[in-house]
Amino acid sequence: MTTYSSLPVPPMSIRFDPAGGTLQPEGPTLTRRMSDLEGLFRDHAAWEQAVADGDPVVYSVVSSRVPEVERELPQSITTIQPGSTAGELWMTKGHQHPNHQGEIYLGISGHGGLLMFNGTETEWVDMTPGTIGYMPPGWAHRSINVGDEPYSFLAVYPGGAGHDYGWVLEHGMGRRVLAGETGVEFVDYSAD
Repeated sequence: MTTYSSLPVPPMSIRFDPAGGTLQPEGPTLTRRMSDLEGLFRDHAAWEQAVADGDPVVYSVVSSRVPEVERELPQSITTIQPGSTAGELWMTKGHQHPNHQGEIYLGISGHGGLLMFNGTETEWVDMTPGTIGYMPPGWAHRSINVGDEPYSFLAVYPGGAGHDYGWVLEHGMGRRVLAGETGVEFVDYSAD
């Protein structure tokens, strides 16, 4: 089992394999299945059916060995599988940083998007390989696969920022992202 490095973290090189979505040396890996995304999809019955039909893996996060602690800059590669549940495109849980700090994502492969919400405004950044998406402090963020192949991105974030997933469940993300006939379609978060 891979783990985080002990403090103090020594200088190191970290290699990533864009095709495989891996980091070396590898830290912890997190796998999120449909059952882990309860309360996030607008159609609860479709979500329940997806769980009953095999509980597919929606995304995975491969972390480096840099720990999520104050003053460190952890990195991870997230890979979101293509798919939709009742038309709503597959996504990460989304989170807000309790200790408001900025973060960057670098698109590695596939086609995705970065949905951000500050409680009032919603912003969208289209993500393709080579695109850097910047999340300013105070903006909740969620990544979404808008293509028909796995979408991967590298995240670099302040280790002491924390992850508040409950904020998104309580406040939403302002908009939902659906598979439209000619691309993505945005609808109000509370629309049926």
